[in-house]
Amino acid sequence: MSKDYYNVLGVSKDASAADIKTAFRKKAHEYHPDKGGDEAKFKEINEAYQVLGNAEKRQRYDQFGSAAFNQGGAGGYGGFSQGFSGFQNGGFNVDFEDLGDMFGGFGDIFGFGGGSRSGRSRKSARGHDMEMRINLDFLEAAFGLERKINFSKNISCTHCQGSGAEPGAKIETCKSCGGSGRVTKIQRTILGNIQTQSTCEQCGGEGKIYSQRCSRCGGSGIHRESVDIKVKIPAGINDGESIRLAGQGEAGEKGAPAGDLYLRINVSNHKKFIRDGYNIHTEEKINIRQAILGDKIDIETIHGSVKLKIPEGTQSGTIFKIREKGISKLRGGGIGDQYVKVIVEIPKGLGRKDKKMLEEMDL
Repeated sequence: MSKDYYNVLGVSKDASAADIKTAFRKKAHEYHPDKGGDEAKFKEINEAYQVLGNAEKRQRYDQFGSAAFNQGGAGGYGGFSQGFSGFQNGGFNVDFEDLGDMFGGFGDIFGFGGGSRSGRSRKSARGHDMEMRINLDFLEAAFGLERKINFSKNISCTHCQGSGAEPGAKIETCKSCGGSGRVTKIQRTILGNIQTQSTCEQCGGEGKIYSQRCSRCGGSGIHRESVDIKVKIPAGINDGESIRLAGQGEAGEKGAPAGDLYLRINVSNHKKFIRDGYNIHTEEKINIRQAILGDKIDIETIHGSVKLKIPEGTQSGTIFKIREKGISKLRGGGIGDQYVKVIVEIPKGLGRKDKKMLEEMDL
């Protein structure tokens, strides 16, 4: 008779993978034997999850039902009546990471720390990424520059070339784990025998034994040192943007790849220029005569001084665009524009003669 695995976990047939995992954890917590639950029900819940928690097996189950997973069937389990014994050979094949921190860590209940992963030797950890802040003034950010920076970081040990072994030391394959970095144990529990794996204590998971560890780095393959690097900061970079320097972060252990260095850019404000993307905004003051009669005035840009024509009858607040006098675009090429807002100054304290002249003009 086909088993209804969806009903066992209490989910619908269109439940998502996340919903199925959540339901499994809840049910497993409720029926775990160590918590006074029903052992048979606990096994049934795990049996259901082994199928529905795997996309390929779930598809076969939806087509053929639980019969597809009986002894001799497609992808059979070898019988759940065996409990946990020999789970890697077709018995109870639960992924303990799916149980998360249930009961303070499922692996901790059985004393194996969740170590059911592959027997490959431990990979050395990639180096950590680093972040630094670089302060630039307005024009440095606009035009770019090359700057030398100094900082401390872990680098690959120059004495052992990152191997962790003293030069000339004898390196042998670990006899305890056979070079795999993992050791296998059989542990008896209330649910049967569990085959577990853990990091080899003899070699620390490396799979190798050194007759003498590096005298400078102590076997880690890295040591701390002050370094200088030159950084090319591109023209047009803006405040808050970052530059990623691949491989310039902390060195990894035992020859593992180094992390990356991220430079966070801080750009200070300018007393005259205001940046808007790749455009620049400025203000210029003109007098009434210039506004009425028109004029040519000098405008300061980051590229130097240029002439701007003020037409007759220019109103205060008028904005003029000076093409390609802005900031170089970081990506895609081109240069932004400069926008000049003209402010007409109204004079104060006019003399009698000036007032009479304005009255006669009848403006």
